[in-house]
Amino acid sequence: MTDKKAGGDVRLTGISKTYGSFTAVHPLDLTVPEGSFFALLGASGCGKTTTLRMIAGLEDPTTGSVFLGDKDVTDLPPYKRPVNTVFQSYALFPHLTIYENVAFGLRRRGIRSVKKQVDDMLELVQLGDKAKHKPHQLSGGQQQRVAVARALINHPQVLLLDEPLGALDLKLRRQMQLELKRIQTEVGITFVHVTHDQEEAMTMADTVAVMNGGRVEQLGAPSELYENPQTTFVANFLGTSNLIEAEVAEAAGGQVVVTAAGAKLRLPAARCATQPRTGGKLLVGVRPEKISLAHADDAGDIADGRNRFTGKIADSSFIGVSTQFVIDSPVCPELEVYVQNIERDPRLVPGAEVVLHWNPEHTFGLDAAQDIDAGVETVEETA
Repeated sequence: MTDKKAGGDVRLTGISKTYGSFTAVHPLDLTVPEGSFFALLGASGCGKTTTLRMIAGLEDPTTGSVFLGDKDVTDLPPYKRPVNTVFQSYALFPHLTIYENVAFGLRRRGIRSVKKQVDDMLELVQLGDKAKHKPHQLSGGQQQRVAVARALINHPQVLLLDEPLGALDLKLRRQMQLELKRIQTEVGITFVHVTHDQEEAMTMADTVAVMNGGRVEQLGAPSELYENPQTTFVANFLGTSNLIEAEVAEAAGGQVVVTAAGAKLRLPAARCATQPRTGGKLLVGVRPEKISLAHADDAGDIADGRNRFTGKIADSSFIGVSTQFVIDSPVCPELEVYVQNIERDPRLVPGAEVVLHWNPEHTFGLDAAQDIDAGVETVEETA
């Protein structure tokens, strides 16, 4: 739909932003690949929106440079940058029709023949039948798509999205996540999306930069960040992780053996974010959905070679697709396990003695010097 400009990536080199004695963004080097859907993810106050505003030209960086493609745009005002921004408040013109809202940018540039471009753009966002409506006659999701169409019709090199789905209810937000991803794939323009919602970032983005305290904590594909977190913050902020404090008993031959409260656990050395040393400490992580739960009476049926230890069910919650258990064990207090509701075992109730077991390959290791709870509270934040 839109011509893909050569070198249409975003490059930030040594960019930072300070307000008096407060540093909102520490010196940052970041490259957004051309044509990708890139998400800046983090809790409120982590520096993600400030970074986006520096790309847009709405904030001047304290240090560093902003490149769009091969062009240094650091000193260019916002209206001279080949970017458009979609905000959480869509800022549509209430007195104009949807057609005229989308046409606005073209008309302002003195383009007279706008019909084909506007029609094509309304078709892209699946609102061709709403051209004559006014914004107040549209749902929140439809208004959001109008805002995207109005931005894309200007053929920006980069589209910036600042929490654009924040005002929508959960069901509509999930629909719009897929819709935005479809639009981005069709037009092939680089999207840079700011959000605090982990699911949103993981659903839409090719690459996610997890920000914390004005720094990028980890950068990568959603599956890479989820499966191989490098810090406790990323492990806790992206979904839920059970982190077990353990001591390294052996580290050789590509495998690490650790002990925790008498239990012996194994994990691949390649999945350790730090160099494990015999006698040293390690935080051993496993996601709740990777763990299987067996009643203690069935302990003999568990295959050899799996990580395992015993515990007692402290609590359980039926969530529909799964039952979420909280297990107390000397190995790890309040350990979470998600069990799909396929064939529910009626014996798995609070108070029951159980064996937790999982594939050692699904275990990761983190530096034990970090705060084990980093990123836990921030998951609750919504702004």
